[in-house]
Amino acid sequence: MEYGFKGKGITIHSLVDGEGRPLAVVTTGAKGDERSQVVPLLGAIKLKTGRKGRPRCRPKELQADKGYDSKELRNQLRKKGIRPLIPLREWQGRKKRRGRRPPTLVDRWKVERTFAWYQRKFRRLVTRWERRSLYWNGFLLLAVCIMWLEVLVR
Repeated sequence: MEYGFKGKGITIHSLVDGEGRPLAVVTTGAKGDERSQVVPLLGAIKLKTGRKGRPRCRPKELQADKGYDSKELRNQLRKKGIRPLIPLREWQGRKKRRGRRPPTLVDRWKVERTFAWYQRKFRRLVTRWERRSLYWNGFLLLAVCIMWLEVLVR
């Protein structure tokens, strides 16, 4: 990216744990595909279990909203041994499966709460004033570190 180009928009991709605390964060341009960022986010985490040995690199299951519904992503997650909990998108031309299917319940509010924390606690992340993405990503990582520090102090 050249210096002086501010960009039209930015998207924060955040992988959070069951409590809504961010485990990995990536930023891309606003026009980018969200589904392509799931696998790099999963590769960036290391889960400490408190047991001896190598830390876990994969969660048991991954919850996402309907925007992440694709056969490719589901197959990639299953190959890694991760159970995808992603509701199906509803299209007009799509054939419906026979029989009753239980709805996939997704705790989307935990992720939305994390983004609300970003905006409420760290005003600098609401509007991107920095011209270089390196500086803005630094502020984002600093916000993640402060959020985890608050958890550890409690």
